[in-house]
Amino acid sequence: MSHSLRLRPSLAHNFTPVSTRHHKPSTKAFKLSIRSCSAAPENASKLVAEVKTKLENQHSNLPVGKYGRDDEEMILWFLKDRKFSVEETVSKLTKAISWRKDFRVSELSEESVKRVAETGKAYLHNYLDVHGRPVLIVEGSKHFPGLDAFYCYYPRRLGQVLFVDAPFIFKPFWQLVKPLLKSYASLVRFCSAKEVKEEYFAADTIPASFK
Repeated sequence: MSHSLRLRPSLAHNFTPVSTRHHKPSTKAFKLSIRSCSAAPENASKLVAEVKTKLENQHSNLPVGKYGRDDEEMILWFLKDRKFSVEETVSKLTKAISWRKDFRVSELSEESVKRVAETGKAYLHNYLDVHGRPVLIVEGSKHFPGLDAFYCYYPRRLGQVLFVDAPFIFKPFWQLVKPLLKSYASLVRFCSAKEVKEEYFAADTIPASFK
């Protein structure tokens, strides 16, 4: 059975995994915080203010607050992703914030996430990989991972994507999708379950799907 692993960049973290059929449900709350190691130019604060002003003037209908058009931390993250191009950042942020608004991301609850987890499509592994990254395991037979969502709405949040034991028929399809992901396509690797066990996990942290 093919799987997809999404390995996120190293995080400052304190969390418990999403419950699935392989794991007992947890009642503990979890929190993820993300830090970027990318260097910012000296005028970064000025660029953030410029993007913020443009969003206010050109897209005043967008929400404000956390993950809104005036969220300076998020603006800086998107600036880094767009190599500090103000115009490109405004364009990408506008789409991302609109998507969050339309998809009602802020209204997602623990219960709604739990229902999705119980489908078995994906689950957060109990352990980090050998590089200290959280691991999201997706069963390819039940769900095709929308990598475009990470590119468009969560830039630089993804460390690597592994397609494990992917069927041969999938590779031609990947060649069609690959150009749409641009630089993010370089994060994708096709590998075997054996390679995953040997290169990404210690003996006692291997996901049950790959034992």
